[in-house]
Amino acid sequence: MTPVPNPLNPNAKKQRIDDLAAQAGGGAAVLTVDDAGHIEESTGVSLIASAWRRLRRNPVFLLGAGITLLFILLAIFAPLIAPHDPSKGLLLDQVRPQSNPVPGAQPGYPLGADTSGRDVLSRLIVGSRQTLIVGVFATLFGLAGGLSLGILAGAFSGWVDSLVMRIVDVMLSIPSLLLAVSIAALASRPSQWTVIIAIATVQVPIFARLLRGSMLAQRSSDHVLAARALGVKKSAIVFRHMLPNSLGPVIVQATLVIAGAIIDAAALSFLGLGNPDDRKPEWGQMLGKAQNNIFDNPALAVWPALCIITVALGFTLMGESLREALDPKSRR
Repeated sequence: MTPVPNPLNPNAKKQRIDDLAAQAGGGAAVLTVDDAGHIEESTGVSLIASAWRRLRRNPVFLLGAGITLLFILLAIFAPLIAPHDPSKGLLLDQVRPQSNPVPGAQPGYPLGADTSGRDVLSRLIVGSRQTLIVGVFATLFGLAGGLSLGILAGAFSGWVDSLVMRIVDVMLSIPSLLLAVSIAALASRPSQWTVIIAIATVQVPIFARLLRGSMLAQRSSDHVLAARALGVKKSAIVFRHMLPNSLGPVIVQATLVIAGAIIDAAALSFLGLGNPDDRKPEWGQMLGKAQNNIFDNPALAVWPALCIITVALGFTLMGESLREALDPKSRR
């Protein structure tokens, strides 16, 4: 029988904590003592589990995740959802430049048609796929470049770190949209891939600086110091100890960067630096084409603008919620 410690004994509380810790086997049990001196035993949770508990009760995250999920599903199944072919001018016979340049809403065409007689709703739905492709690929390419520079700067010190960070500082000193426009303008023929490359280049220094800071914080952590004391190779320390523990903030930042990538892609397409083939609709391209009729038919510009704002808002809300949930300073 386990002896019951005397509550009057000043060492009774410590003895009880030691007994519970021994029973837990040094595992994930968390022992807390309230103001009344009562000992409570609970099971500890990981950072990911704790963050998920907070996120599923956060209405801001649920709203952002709902918008993002709806956008992704819409982009994946766009050809099946679109009621008409977005490249065919089915209402071209109703387009009259003098009296009726843009056919209005009618049965089967709830948002009307554009100046070429093409269904606006179908073009918005199919355009979501192009917008998602640009945002995701630009973020992935920017993430890959940023990881490469961030690993070099965070793993090595001295002149390697200084050289990489001076390059990053130069890129960050130029406004992002101006840099993206300059890179896209260098292409002899505008296309969707020139937009992706331009936006990815702008995002490289963001990921590089963030990863470098995280790896520098990991460099002085206990597990890295212990690995060095045990004689573990530097490459193994970098890729097995420092890098995996530094990717959390970078992944969270990627969700926020997608929102910026979508807006930048729309800006480049609006300026005519995107895909010139309007048979493959894209929201920024539709917004640029609508400027010729902005005063007579503002709806042609309102609908793609609302789509861009809504999707960017969804990614931003989700990313900010993830950042707060994973931030130890904001945990309660």
